[in-house]
Amino acid sequence: MNRRTKIVAVAAAVLLTLGAGGVAVASGGDAGHGTHGVREAAALTGTAKLYRPAGDDITFSFDAHLAAKDNTDPQAATGTFRFSHYKDGKGGYAVAKVDCLTTGGKVAVVTGQVIETDVDAFRNKRVGVSVHDDGKRDRLGYSWVGKETNLEVPPCLSAAPFEKVLPGTGDFTVLPWRLDYPTE
Repeated sequence: MNRRTKIVAVAAAVLLTLGAGGVAVASGGDAGHGTHGVREAAALTGTAKLYRPAGDDITFSFDAHLAAKDNTDPQAATGTFRFSHYKDGKGGYAVAKVDCLTTGGKVAVVTGQVIETDVDAFRNKRVGVSVHDDGKRDRLGYSWVGKETNLEVPPCLSAAPFEKVLPGTGDFTVLPWRLDYPTE
């Protein structure tokens, strides 16, 4: 058997051994998030504390996902996000069930209905958060900025990411959404 024939035979044996999974990995180098080998349509994960020189402990955590099968419906996103704000032993938290997720590049916007909280103003409200995943300079924004008492926002909307994340705490990962645009 010549050298070329041996190489082809070894390659064929490797592919047969790996089966369909090997082919998927070889052709889908962008498998990304999830454990199914299929790239999600979009995702936002991670935790960070906001920068506050006065010592406030403000933390945001995300586990939001849009399945590949729902690529054209960001309101089919699933998961939760949590935020809390404490200072001198006072403050509160909220957990929201994700109802929309959009991402573009390193920016994500997620909204959700608050399902658990110890702050009356958030109870049963939809809130929105934006994240800019910029490595060591992550930023974050939220829909309840300002003095407005009506926290309710439409799905997929929030304020721009205006807050700085405390250095060393941001581990956000934004999986960019890829839309298929019509050609005609």
